[in-house]
Amino acid sequence: LKHPCPICLDNEEDAGEIGMCYSCGRMFCGSCNKSLAQRAVTHCPTCRGAQDVPPKEDVRRLRQLLVRPTGRHTPTAQFMLGLHYGMGAGVAQDDAEWARRCRLAADQGHAEAQHRIGRFYADGTGVARDDAEAVRWY
Repeated sequence: LKHPCPICLDNEEDAGEIGMCYSCGRMFCGSCNKSLAQRAVTHCPTCRGAQDVPPKEDVRRLRQLLVRPTGRHTPTAQFMLGLHYGMGAGVAQDDAEWARRCRLAADQGHAEAQHRIGRFYADGTGVARDDAEAVRWY
């Protein structure tokens, strides 16, 4: 397995929307992530870090993950930090920074970021509108 889920030891890229702990950077498969959410688990099952934290703490943790050596956690952390900028949650709302972070994640293969950056180019959100670039990312 390329990246086994630390809970079920299956490949976290195989099933549904993956989860990630912003404290330790561990990623969980879609099945385990769904199960954790259904059971309202509030702490990471591997490091016991709190998962339900205020947006400013989320941003702080994401920034800490991004100073660690690049790993499989990096694209998701970039995307999630960008999402905070897009929503203005824990940081000032900034479409240009949202697009920049999304592009960094997209360049590293993050599928949702690739789709979003395509939409950004199509709509001109945080970047200059560019139909050719939008088509490239869709």
